[in-house]
Amino acid sequence: MRRCCGWIGSRSCCGTFEGRGRAVAETTGGPRVSCVFLCHDGGGKVLLARRGAGARDEPGTWDCGAGALEFGESFEAAVTREVYEEYRATPLEIAQLGVRNVLRGDPVASHWVAMVFAVRVRPDEVRIGEPHKFDELGWFAPGALPSPLHSQCTGTLALFPQG
Repeated sequence: MRRCCGWIGSRSCCGTFEGRGRAVAETTGGPRVSCVFLCHDGGGKVLLARRGAGARDEPGTWDCGAGALEFGESFEAAVTREVYEEYRATPLEIAQLGVRNVLRGDPVASHWVAMVFAVRVRPDEVRIGEPHKFDELGWFAPGALPSPLHSQCTGTLALFPQG
């Protein structure tokens, strides 16, 4: 029998259950929706950010941007908000590239439905907007990417049209 580490039987549970001697994360409300975005300059280069020590996961890896869709928010509004928060840039063009089903952990600890977008921005506007999460930004040709990449970045980059 599993026991919730919080309010037993409540949908507002903390989301973890104890089992087999360790805490096991379990989703109580279904998957969350994120807006993942790959910023580009319109000339063939993409913007990646290196995750800093304060990042939620995989510090030291290079990643594209992302953020959770807030209740009542359109995808375009979420992307615009997140691009500004992370890079202090205003999107010039937003194009949906696809959808990814992101399951992380074994057992699954998080489940996201990732709406993926290409976002054209002006490179001269871009700067780090969240220094507690990112410590470097860089523009890269898709064939000359830095390493290591975040575990979810390759799947996102695969949706970006090249040439």
